[in-house]
Amino acid sequence: MFSPAIRKPHLVHRREKEEATPSPPPPAPAHSPSPGGFALSNRPATGTPAPWTSSSLLARISTSKQTDRAGDSDQIQPVRVAEFPQIVRNAQANLLQKNFSGKNTLVGGIDKETSLAWMICGNELYVWSYLSSVSKDCLVLDVPSSLMGNKDTESLCGNQWTLCIMRWGSSSATRESEEMLHRRSSTGVVLCNRRTQAIAYWPDIYDESSKSPALSLFDHSVTSPSDGISASYRFNSLIATSIPGGIHECIAIASEPTGALWLFQCSPAGILRREVHRDTLGDNGTDHHQRNGGGRSLAWLPSDISFEAADRKFFLLTNHGIQCWSISLLHGNNVKKIVSQEIVGTDGELGIKKDIAGQKNIWLLDMQIDEHGKEFSILVATLCKDRVSGSNYTQYSLLTMLYKSNQKFSSEDNVAKCERFLEKKAPSQVIIPKARVEDEDFLFSMRLKSGGKPSGSVIILSGDGTATVAIYWRGSTRLYQFDLPWDAGKVLDASIIPSAEDRDEGAWVVLTEKAGVWAIPEKAVLVGGVEPPERSLSRKGSCNEAVAEEKRRSQAFSASVVPRRVSSEAWSSGDRQRPAFTGIAQQVVVDEEAEMLLNRLFHDFILSGAVHEALQKLRVAGAFEKEGEMNVFVRVSKSIVNTLSKHWTTTREAEFLASTIVSSLSEKRQKHEKFLQFLVLSKCHEELSSKHRAAMLSVMEHGEKLSGVIQLRELQNALIQQRSSTHLSPQSKTPTAGALWNLIQLVGEKARRNTVLLMDRDNAEVFYSRVSDIEDLFYCLSHQLRYIITGEEHPSVQMQHALELSNACVTLVQSALYYREEHKDWYPSPEGLITWNSQPVVRSGIWTLASSVMELLREPGAADMPMKSNLWSQLEGLTDMLLEGYMGLLTAKFERGEEHGGLVQEYCERRDELLGSLYDLAKQIIEAKYQESREGNDNLDLKESIFREVTSPILATAKRHEGYQTLWQICYDISDTVLLRNLMHDSVGPHGGFSFYVFKQLINNGQHAKLLRLGEEFQEELASFLKDRKDLLWLHEIFLNQFSTASETLHTCALRLSSGEDADLTSDRKSLSFVERRRLLYLSKIAATAGKDVDYEMKVARIEADIRLLKLQEEIVQHDPEYAEGKYTGKLLRPSELIEMCMKGGRELSLKAFEVFGWTSSSFRSSNRGLLETCWTNAANQDDWVQLSQASISEGWSDEATQESLQGTVLFNASRLCYSQDAVVFDGTFEEVLPVRKEDVYARGVESKCFSVEEVLMQHDVFPDAGKLMMTAVVMGKELSYTEPADDQPVEMDS
Repeated sequence: MFSPAIRKPHLVHRREKEEATPSPPPPAPAHSPSPGGFALSNRPATGTPAPWTSSSLLARISTSKQTDRAGDSDQIQPVRVAEFPQIVRNAQANLLQKNFSGKNTLVGGIDKETSLAWMICGNELYVWSYLSSVSKDCLVLDVPSSLMGNKDTESLCGNQWTLCIMRWGSSSATRESEEMLHRRSSTGVVLCNRRTQAIAYWPDIYDESSKSPALSLFDHSVTSPSDGISASYRFNSLIATSIPGGIHECIAIASEPTGALWLFQCSPAGILRREVHRDTLGDNGTDHHQRNGGGRSLAWLPSDISFEAADRKFFLLTNHGIQCWSISLLHGNNVKKIVSQEIVGTDGELGIKKDIAGQKNIWLLDMQIDEHGKEFSILVATLCKDRVSGSNYTQYSLLTMLYKSNQKFSSEDNVAKCERFLEKKAPSQVIIPKARVEDEDFLFSMRLKSGGKPSGSVIILSGDGTATVAIYWRGSTRLYQFDLPWDAGKVLDASIIPSAEDRDEGAWVVLTEKAGVWAIPEKAVLVGGVEPPERSLSRKGSCNEAVAEEKRRSQAFSASVVPRRVSSEAWSSGDRQRPAFTGIAQQVVVDEEAEMLLNRLFHDFILSGAVHEALQKLRVAGAFEKEGEMNVFVRVSKSIVNTLSKHWTTTREAEFLASTIVSSLSEKRQKHEKFLQFLVLSKCHEELSSKHRAAMLSVMEHGEKLSGVIQLRELQNALIQQRSSTHLSPQSKTPTAGALWNLIQLVGEKARRNTVLLMDRDNAEVFYSRVSDIEDLFYCLSHQLRYIITGEEHPSVQMQHALELSNACVTLVQSALYYREEHKDWYPSPEGLITWNSQPVVRSGIWTLASSVMELLREPGAADMPMKSNLWSQLEGLTDMLLEGYMGLLTAKFERGEEHGGLVQEYCERRDELLGSLYDLAKQIIEAKYQESREGNDNLDLKESIFREVTSPILATAKRHEGYQTLWQICYDISDTVLLRNLMHDSVGPHGGFSFYVFKQLINNGQHAKLLRLGEEFQEELASFLKDRKDLLWLHEIFLNQFSTASETLHTCALRLSSGEDADLTSDRKSLSFVERRRLLYLSKIAATAGKDVDYEMKVARIEADIRLLKLQEEIVQHDPEYAEGKYTGKLLRPSELIEMCMKGGRELSLKAFEVFGWTSSSFRSSNRGLLETCWTNAANQDDWVQLSQASISEGWSDEATQESLQGTVLFNASRLCYSQDAVVFDGTFEEVLPVRKEDVYARGVESKCFSVEEVLMQHDVFPDAGKLMMTAVVMGKELSYTEPADDQPVEMDS
């Protein structure tokens, strides 16, 4: 692949004659080599070397398998991307007719960011998009004569030009989509004459009013002859970037071989030039022998990696290292050097080690930075001396360095220091170990490009027009040199095809002098590449003449190797090429023998109708071993629906192309039906349906997609006929222009960019051929819809585009689903299988389109009602499609046992938004139809009839997908309780279904009466719903005659501590007041009495006790200082809290604590025995027992006097309240928890750790002095009867 054709002097004259004809390149020659074995007749003397003349190629091609593997050999050849525009062809011909015999009269390039190709012919600059297979739109700019320099042969050298292109005001994604749709966007161009240092700037090449560029010419009179560069280029590198916030303003930076840097500030008003640095090498340019060792290459650091938005970093490759510079784009365009790092030095760990044995010189030729700003690739040439033979040779290598983006540089007085900001990623990768020795001019003409496929590969362009791809693969370096079987001229530039899926890497693409733009498939590099030979990267051949002689001998045996042009016809339709060859190790191995056998059996079936024991043969061949997309049945089915027609070409008329598409789709449908018949008759269908359900589903889905694509094509034909029959607007260049056509262009272009072998096909051809990849249509809707429905267009135009796209999607999916219904008996069991219309990419595309439609429909006055009505109908179809896709996926995930909570939430949110938008617009349509139909007078029946007719499909969709909000709104707006009740009966889903939703809405609206009336018909549903609403549940239970249950509900509701315990459904419920609680308790008592259960008396007693406790709280809290502030107006306190409050309240409340204990339960008293003991201690503290004891002794109290004196003590009253025979205590007695005397503890057998009242008092401080009197008060209180005060406070039942 690296050997040039043997040049024959007698062919030169013939070549000059042939070049004068502006015809396309001839086809590959189909003749045999000359008898000499080393020359071909009619072979041009120069041009790209012929691939069949390479011995390395012959070694790779096996003639025994050539016929069988023709498709694979095609895939390792270049693929045509685009021909030159005719205007460029004519300019090339005119240039040749003017007898310019210079070798480098043409110059051109490819801009990676904009995908624009450019070429200078004579004094004209041509710019066009190369991504279109037929480049029709080409812009011509006149290059001013002052920019051309001296009109001699030398000044016309093509290498003297360099050009930078900038797109204004658009992101990379926007530019990419505009390129796919071939739309022009504002673009600026900077053209530089490297020899004269003249600059031309076009602010917008597409603006007719600014075709004249701004110029900046250099006064060479100020240049000293001692500069030593009069015969060399004054600029060797140029970079440019736009200024943030500026209008058509940019800056350009150029470097000289001496090391000087120049800054150009370009604007529509003119160009400002200034020298920002005189000498980057530090020797003031005095070493003129190193004039080509100064600034070698400039490169921007990607803008998103730069440390500040207003600053940009760029790097300069010098003869020995890399310098990092910074420019301020908004503050005077100040340029300063930040840091530099030596690459060629004594430390091999930093880069390249010099001064080793056999090494004579090292050149850093070019540098590239990847799009992430992480890797620097440097092309290195080393002049070496062979120790054995003593001959010199050149070694080419590639050095990869890693950039530290977060590196902080130390700088003092703005003087940059030599610090490490790059790290060596790996040892240098040798590209060619021994190549011929070239002069410096040739070495410095080499350019390096990175970022193409395969990942990690680079392409090297030499000054004489060769392009070599290098990659380190499988432990060795492999080289692939671009080659065509005919003279394509030199390779002018190389780039990568921008990916349509936001991937960084694309296929390599080259611009040739004569043959247009060609792409290099990834497989061509991996399979067609060879190990590095001892040859040069130039056209001058090898340094070893024996290699050339070997080549000449091998040509005698190459007669049978006839190269041919490669196109998409070699593309294997059954294989998707998207991530095809990112690594052979990652390829899925396909059972080719089984696939070939299946194809042969199917072919025999088509011819004879017999299956010939196909099932047994396929089982033996292992056809049933793989699942999913790698199953051979799926692959064969895919190849059927994805077949490219051989006779499709880009030179055919549109009408012929349209008829070809239709006939091809029809043939595919017939063949796929035949394939299904073959599967059934051969019993393979039964085997697949039972054991390989996913594979069988994929086969059937191919039929679905094909049916959808056929209907989509019919829709497009109808749209084309409709447009051709109406007056076309001036903006419409072709009758095919439209939203659907733009979408097809985007999908086809995406496929072409991801599959290099399709680059020579039209976008529509590719779209209608890749049937199995119809999901790409929805991908483009999801990611690029804003470029089809643009905000710059009138709202009515946007609606028309949205209508067209919606109609296309609905037609496509509905046709596929109709096919599924029609062939339902052919499908496998669906459990756990995910269909194509449920895939995330499909749902995302439909949702994006539906969201755009909803947004358009919300705009007031955007279009008339008929247009809105049509768009509303399409939105209805999109809604149904999207929700059905969600349901299918949810069902499959549920059957698989996979988590689907997030998907359910997304489904519900989008369902409610879609149905709500549909219903809002439906009401507008209803009103419009009503106004048209009524005859002056209001007719409510007519309006209701129209309402039911219009909302019928929405009602059906909402009912099917549990759109309860929409169902409620429809029933509420027409006040149709019959419909509401029917829907409540029918819509029984999770969480109570529609019934629960209706109940919740009634509660939120405060319509409790309607809620309870519905409970008459939906008794169980309402009872289940009101479990969290005790304040309403008891009413429903009363209606159901469940009095005991209602009593419990009322009792629970009355004792609710706070409003937040059961306020899940309503947030505005207030805390109950004491009166309300008491009323609920009395109602609970009445309900318990009415129920008369077995234990209703016990329930009534408990209710009465709670009533007493409630009354006690009312009395106790009145003594609290915070009561006046409203703290305890309705809050229910726990008994323990009340008791604590009583002990803090003094003598009056200390007795209330025992009352609280009495109305609680036995379990409460037992669990709070310590608190009860504290209450007795507190009761003893309320009286002066020492004084009483002294008085009783000094006055000699009798029994009557003692009793009369002790009746006023708290101990006496507490004992009478707790232990007297008439004491009212609920659920047990105090004796069970705390007996009065110590001996009662052991007599009753109470647990040993239980104290008595006597033991509690014995621990009191005054017990030694007054203990006898204290116990006398307790005993006397126990013996007297206790009379409970009457509760004469009425209960306000109606409050």
